[in-house]
Amino acid sequence: MKLNIKNIIGTIAFLISQGIAAQFYVGIQSGIGNIQSDITGIQTANRLGGAVKAGYIYSLNTHFGIGSGLEFSQYKQEVSLSQPSATLSSFEVDASTSAFVYNVTTNNYREKQTLHALQIPLFVQYKTNINKGIDFNFRAGAKYFLPVNYKIKATADYVNGSAYYPDVNLTIDDLPEYGFGSQDNYSSSGEYKTKGIIMSSFELGFTFDVGRKNSLYAAMFLENGYGSILDQNKNESYIGYNPTSASDRETNGLYSTDKDAEIKPVAFGVTLGWNFK
Repeated sequence: MKLNIKNIIGTIAFLISQGIAAQFYVGIQSGIGNIQSDITGIQTANRLGGAVKAGYIYSLNTHFGIGSGLEFSQYKQEVSLSQPSATLSSFEVDASTSAFVYNVTTNNYREKQTLHALQIPLFVQYKTNINKGIDFNFRAGAKYFLPVNYKIKATADYVNGSAYYPDVNLTIDDLPEYGFGSQDNYSSSGEYKTKGIIMSSFELGFTFDVGRKNSLYAAMFLENGYGSILDQNKNESYIGYNPTSASDRETNGLYSTDKDAEIKPVAFGVTLGWNFK
């Protein structure tokens, strides 16, 4: 889904120009940040996410307002194969342009993933007073989620890459100068290609007045992406094929094994903010 960034920026500029009955806010959020995948045979752990944000809420009346702003978020997690030792296959072409099946076997393969993104929210806020100096707040809307970078650091105790040429029924598993063979203590870095998507966003919390023009905001949040943030047009081996070496293989990542996979951010946790007029 494509989104016209100029229209969003124009909307934000219009809201900011309406200085009456409005407030600015700054805040942070933290919780579980999961880069969710529908690829089978993998598992995730140590999922953490957080963001810093600033924005503007224009009050339509005493209960409703429209808000927007800018956020910078980070997601960190570990991804591994469900089985400690596993073999995944892909199709490759060697230096002589002959096609073959590339089989990669690893022991204890793990990826440490770090995703940084810009988020542009647009939401409706409902608030009502429940006690002196305390308001109940509910926010619902959407965000444009634009990855800045999505880096991976991969390690494995053991990697073996072998080739099967179906046309001649030939298997090659020990020819390092042509990229086939084993390697111990594998370590490499890589980066996924990404694109922007839309997220839904919900917050439920309270504001506590601190003086006449300031208030503290505390809430629970839930965010869910729609579509995939990966931008690739073919399936790739999670550890790449190097036609000249068996010990210098690039990391493509487990999420690269299926170009049609849905890779999306999902997050929930606590957000704290400071509102001021």
